[in-house]
Amino acid sequence: MFLDGFCSLLFSRLRSKHLNQTNPFGPYNNPMVPHSSADSGNCPQQVNDWLWVFPPNNSCHGNRAWWIASNPQPVLIDCPPINQHTISFLKNLSFGQEALVVLTSREAHGRVEELQEALGWPVLVQEQEAYLLPSLSRLSTFSDEHITTCGFHLLWTPGPTPGSCVLYAPAPLNVLFCGRLLIPVKLNHLVAVRTRRTFHWTRQQKSLKKLRQWFPRDRRPVLASGAGGNSSGGGKLVEWEGWEEV
Repeated sequence: MFLDGFCSLLFSRLRSKHLNQTNPFGPYNNPMVPHSSADSGNCPQQVNDWLWVFPPNNSCHGNRAWWIASNPQPVLIDCPPINQHTISFLKNLSFGQEALVVLTSREAHGRVEELQEALGWPVLVQEQEAYLLPSLSRLSTFSDEHITTCGFHLLWTPGPTPGSCVLYAPAPLNVLFCGRLLIPVKLNHLVAVRTRRTFHWTRQQKSLKKLRQWFPRDRRPVLASGAGGNSSGGGKLVEWEGWEEV
């Protein structure tokens, strides 16, 4: 089901490119990595050697975008706040590669049109929400499941919105990017939350059940939510056991 061998090869190449001492995006060499608490709230944060998280995007209900420094194609999950700093940051972070933008729901579109205009990167969405992006010139869709160039797996998980989806980055990463399907309610705890913006709560419950069954018993990824402010643990990786069932 999961292309572990394929992704392991890709990320062995990635480590040789990005994880050496001269890496300009290492935590001590990168001038765009904030080194003070005053700066940290408005800048992308490096989570580890291959993962970055962006601050909440006010143009899409505080949704958080994530960057995976994968090879041969980096992936930007959801739209970050669009400004000149973000565009410059992404240009440098991509090392000249063309990234794939994956949108996990309509709540995460933000100003993706401006992002594509500035960078030209292709966008991938679940087919039910493609109609919301008529001006994008490079837009691809998928139905139930999809595998990206780097072997990342997408699964349609409707409920929060009609076209909500999740992205799984297999080992050696082993991270599930769950969009707004799971929301941090406190540090190290994620839960499905019914809000006034929830599209269909019953379908969301079915999607959660499908998601649990999607993974083999011996595979329990860490979780990365697209929601949540700093006080509730947003922008943090959460162990699988931190997923609270309701």
